[in-house]
Amino acid sequence: MNYSAVILAAGKGVRMHSQMPKVLHRVAGKPMIWYVVKAVKEAGIDDIILVVGHGREMVREALSDEKLRFVVQEEQLGTGHALMQAQGSIDPDNTLVVLAGDTPLLEGKTLKKLLDFHRQQQALATVLSALLPDPFGYGRIIRQADGGLERIVEEKDASPEEKEITEINTGMYCFQAGAVFAALSRIERSNVQGEYYLTDVLPILKTDGHKVAVLATDEVDQIHGINDRIQMASAEAIIRQRHNQELMKNGVTIMAPETTFIDSTVKIGIDTIIYPFTVIEGQTIIGENCTIGPYTRINDSSIGNDVVIESSRVKEARIGNHCNIGPFAYLRPEADLQENVKVGDFVEIKKSIIGAGSKIPHLSYVGDALLGKKVNIGAGTITCNYDGKKKSRTILEDGVFIGSNTNLVAPVTIGENSITGAGSTITRDIPAHTLAVERAEQKHIRKRE
Repeated sequence: MNYSAVILAAGKGVRMHSQMPKVLHRVAGKPMIWYVVKAVKEAGIDDIILVVGHGREMVREALSDEKLRFVVQEEQLGTGHALMQAQGSIDPDNTLVVLAGDTPLLEGKTLKKLLDFHRQQQALATVLSALLPDPFGYGRIIRQADGGLERIVEEKDASPEEKEITEINTGMYCFQAGAVFAALSRIERSNVQGEYYLTDVLPILKTDGHKVAVLATDEVDQIHGINDRIQMASAEAIIRQRHNQELMKNGVTIMAPETTFIDSTVKIGIDTIIYPFTVIEGQTIIGENCTIGPYTRINDSSIGNDVVIESSRVKEARIGNHCNIGPFAYLRPEADLQENVKVGDFVEIKKSIIGAGSKIPHLSYVGDALLGKKVNIGAGTITCNYDGKKKSRTILEDGVFIGSNTNLVAPVTIGENSITGAGSTITRDIPAHTLAVERAEQKHIRKRE
């Protein structure tokens, strides 16, 4: 059996009060629609079509790596109208899954159950339903006396008695593709909103003698759509909790999960400990036996094994094995630390390679620099890498010792095993094995009485 999926993602999301399409708002580091695509792929469906409209180019760009197909809904005239736009893109013999793009809590296992049930029932259409204590805003499942589906009524079209029903339509369906598109050609906009409702195909299929099944899911938290930022925050908490639990099951210690925020894309090795009030984002990879936090934020960085990072900011950096960072260090983009590097308190590193065994213990700025092995930089040292027009590079070769409060005016190279005296301003290259001292002569001027 061949499968296709259509994800409806054309709406603006007025209640988000945003210039960005609703489905692109980030939940735990990823656009909410990314989670829907992920669930579809986990269910074994590779042929995925997105119906886009508002902000279509932004949606295409955000999902450019996902190998999806796109169709455009120029005017938003309801869910049925949205699915009509995909008709020419789907083999009529395929089993078709239809989903909304604003349901980031959905998991592949739930979709797989829906597909299996649809096949077992030999139905032409299957609706995924759920029981909600507060069903406000959802379409209600109206059942026949024998328990079968009679119809689905939307909230705005429901009578007071129908609004009391707690079984709701999740907006997730399976169809025989040819049958649903044939039924779509027969629906009308005779409802309060003047839209083509996808749910209107169900009574048409039933009238034609086809089987329409309903599967009630127990995974109620997975069906919620996101309509505003309050609901988005609730979804984010659930996704982060899921990811934290998965990490802990696989050997990571998270001391206070309720205060630790780790994106769903982050990977962490076994026996690593995450202290409270730590934020780890993006495509970050952390190795084994590390200690991270507290009060640390890391994004899009690669961190080796046996690394300690305390109360620091790490942004798009690479940290080798056995490094010790912080507290209060700032590693900026393209900071590249080799093994056994020490970066201490109030040190900032930007676009620099720090060689193995080197130390920058405290109160220093290193930018656009190349440090060799076992370099030691004294407190208060800065690389003066910008002259107001261009950035220049500082090179410190193996074994260099930089005295405290040294200014290294780039471009400049300090030869291996050389030393600078404390308080020096170095403007010229220093040969290897050399002591360089640049200071004005100390003068004593007696105060007048």
